[in-house]
Amino acid sequence: MKVLVVNAGSSSLKYQLFDTSDYTVKAKGICERIGEEMGVLDHKNLVKGTRTQKDMKISTHTEAVRIVIDALTDPEIGVISDMSEIEAVGHRIVHGGFYFSQSVLLDDDVLAKLELCHDFAPLHTGAHLQGIRGCLSVMPGVPQVLVFDTAFHQTMPPESYMYALPYAMYEKYHIRRYGAHGTSHRYVAGEMIKLLGGKAEGTKIITCHIGNGSSISAVKDGKVLDTSMGFTPLAGVLMGTRCGNIDPAIVPYIMDKEGMSTAEVATFMNKKCGYLGITEGYSSDSRDLESAIANGPSDPHYELSNLAVNMLKHEMKEYIGAYTAIMNGLDALVFTAGLGENNPRLRKIVCEDMEFFGIKLNDEVNDRTFRQPNIVKISADDSRVPVYVIPTDEELVIARDTESIVNGLKK
Repeated sequence: MKVLVVNAGSSSLKYQLFDTSDYTVKAKGICERIGEEMGVLDHKNLVKGTRTQKDMKISTHTEAVRIVIDALTDPEIGVISDMSEIEAVGHRIVHGGFYFSQSVLLDDDVLAKLELCHDFAPLHTGAHLQGIRGCLSVMPGVPQVLVFDTAFHQTMPPESYMYALPYAMYEKYHIRRYGAHGTSHRYVAGEMIKLLGGKAEGTKIITCHIGNGSSISAVKDGKVLDTSMGFTPLAGVLMGTRCGNIDPAIVPYIMDKEGMSTAEVATFMNKKCGYLGITEGYSSDSRDLESAIANGPSDPHYELSNLAVNMLKHEMKEYIGAYTAIMNGLDALVFTAGLGENNPRLRKIVCEDMEFFGIKLNDEVNDRTFRQPNIVKISADDSRVPVYVIPTDEELVIARDTESIVNGLKK
C-alpha cells in the first residue's frame, strides 16, 4: 500500500510517500510559505536520489496538496504514475483533546470533534483542518486517517493528568494534562521495549524527546504513566522559545507590570522565553548556545548560554528522578529528537552524577553519536541502566497506523 503522510503547519505542508510493503519512503518534501507572495516546493525523489526546488505562488493548503500530487506523479521527478496509486492519507494531528485515545479513520463526526479541539492548540489545529480539507478536495474518496500526538498519553491515571483546580473546571472546560510528542514517545519506547526483550509488561522506560520543543515521559508496561507537557505544549522543561514550568503567579504579575493582554502574555511565554529569553535574544538554537559555550568566557554570550543549558540540564534531571520514583525503578533511559539525538554534551551533563540511579555513560561512544540514523547504546558496560539514542520516526508510525486502519476496512 502507498500511504501519503501529511503534516500541515500554518504556512507549510510536509509530506512523505511510503510503500508499506517494506515501509520505505519513496519521496518526501515540503511546500513552504503557503499564503505568502511567493512560496516554494522542495521535493526529493528518494528512488532516483534527486532533489527539485521550485518557486511558485501557493495560495492555500488545497493548492499545496495539488502541487504535491503533481510532483509525485510528474514523469521526471515523480515516483508514481497516477494519483490513484495512493491508497490512503495519514495526517499528523498535534492535539486530540479528550476525544481521541487512538488513531481514527476520518468521517464527519471525527472532523466535528477535531474542530472542537481548536482551543487546545489553535495554531496547529487550524492548519491541520486546512490540510485535511485540502486532501479531501484533491483526493476525494481516498481514506484519511488522523494520528494524534496526544493519544499515546491517554493512558495516564487521573493523579497524573489532573490539576489541583476546582473539579468543575475539568468537567466544564476539560482542563487537564494532555502531553505532546506522543507519536515520537510511542515510537522510541516501542523500539526500546524490543531491545529489552520485546515484552512491554514489567518495563520502566524514560523517553526524552528534546528539540526546540521538548517533553519527557515515564512509560511503564508500555503505557504512559506521566509526561512533562501539560494542558498545552508550553509546560515542562524550558525550550527554544517556551518558558516551560513557572510559578503561575508570575503570569498576572508580568501582565500587571508590562501592561500585557492575555494574548500578549501567551505569545510572550511561547515565543520570547526559553533559550531565547535567558540569552537576552541571542538565540533559540542550541547549536548557537553550544558554540558560545565552546568559545569560553571571552564570548559575550558565554555566561547566559551556559546558564540556559544548565537550567535545561537541571530540569531534565528533576524529571528523570521524579519519574524513576513514580515507576519504582528504571530499566532504560532514551534520548531522541533534534537535541536528544545530536547534542552529546547535553546528554553527558544530564547523565553526570546519576550513579545513584545506575546511570553511567560511555563518553567515547556518546561523543561520536550525532547526525546518524542508527540506534546506539551510549551507556558504559557497568551502567546498571542502559542509555540509548534512538532516532525518532513519527512518520513511520503514522504510515503504519494508516495502513492498519485502512486494511481493517477491507475485511
